Amino acid sequence: MHEAQSAARPVNRPAQVLFASLIGTAIEFFDFYIYATAAVLVFPTLFFPKSDPATQTLLSFATFGVAFIARPIGSALFGHFGDRVGRKVTLVLALGTMGLSTVLIGVLPGYATIGLAAPLLLALFRFGQGLGLGGEWGGAVLLAVENAPPGKRAWYGMFPQLGAPVGFALSGAVFLLLSHSMPNATFLAWGWRLPFLASAILVLLGLYVRQTITETPAFNKALAQHEQVEVPFFSVIRSHTRPLLAGVLIALATFVLFYLMIVFSLSWGTTALHIPRETFLLLQLLGVAFFAGTIPISARLAERGRRPVMFAITVAIGIFGFALAPLFQHGTGGAAAMLMIGLALMGLTYGPLGTVISELFPTAVRYTGASLAFSLAGILGASLAPYIATSLAHRYGLQSVGWYLTTSAVLTLVGLAMVPETGSIALE
Repeated sequence: MHEAQSAARPVNRPAQVLFASLIGTAIEFFDFYIYATAAVLVFPTLFFPKSDPATQTLLSFATFGVAFIARPIGSALFGHFGDRVGRKVTLVLALGTMGLSTVLIGVLPGYATIGLAAPLLLALFRFGQGLGLGGEWGGAVLLAVENAPPGKRAWYGMFPQLGAPVGFALSGAVFLLLSHSMPNATFLAWGWRLPFLASAILVLLGLYVRQTITETPAFNKALAQHEQVEVPFFSVIRSHTRPLLAGVLIALATFVLFYLMIVFSLSWGTTALHIPRETFLLLQLLGVAFFAGTIPISARLAERGRRPVMFAITVAIGIFGFALAPLFQHGTGGAAAMLMIGLALMGLTYGPLGTVISELFPTAVRYTGASLAFSLAGILGASLAPYIATSLAHRYGLQSVGWYLTTSAVLTLVGLAMVPETGSIALE
């Protein structure tokens, strides 16, 4: 009877799989990016005691980094159930965790109302966002990659990656619309809360879509062959240390590049360089169009070989590090060029990234392994990036931020050198 029911189980259609993997990550990243934007524009003055603006911004960036600390915990937690119970139910739980945390941030009173509880609760809800995202990304990538036909894993795997620019574009557009439609005082008083509250609608849509999918063929095969391990986290740490370390390094430059382009550049551009906030948000949206446009290009190229594509793009990122400061300091036009080039490179490295990392691990621990590698890279490359870059720029000048990016690219090249070509390897 059980075998008959399994045989009758509907097969996921390609369009269904790709839409479900994309929309979930788009919602997740929308939630994540509205926090990143608010961490620059609103949170420093609203949730922290009055001090000099630089200190307030650094404190706000510190809460921004809390989510990246939560990510590996979410990866271990959701990865455990994703590898043992299934991809589908775990994806639903991860999305719900992220959505609830985001809505709670939207109703949180400020420091003037509840004092020290405000930044503490903000950090707690930010932790919840990171917990959910730690389980979301890996599951969405596996949903796409494990359903992909032969020769199309990189192409399928880029759809959840497209959720990042889609989510950011929605976030930037919403904040830009709010800036245009209300005075700054109104925006700071309550307008900034609207994107956080509206995310509840998007989460419900995502949960509905996720409920329509079935388990991936790779997981069903592992389940039928009783390949599950007792504790996937311990198995990854003990038996898959090299792929885990390589995965972290491979994703490192991607994280540093993106959060320099999105978080640090917004803060530095609107304060030290005095570019109007609305102007800079428009420039970032223009850059995100390049981000989205280059993701499919690298995914197509990566079908012919993962390592050559990733090597070439990483070298280009390292070179871009030397051009970052001269471009950024060359007025609004230079800032626009920096964002377009940086985010185009971001799309090129991000397109194959999910596929490359997921292919490093066997099915029994793939959810946990891929999620952990991505999350740990987030701690090293993203959570600290705005803080480190701001500190470097104040102490040693803007050129030191570019050197920081170049150093991260060198470390990513080391990670790529540690792994074989995985494009032709069947998922086990």
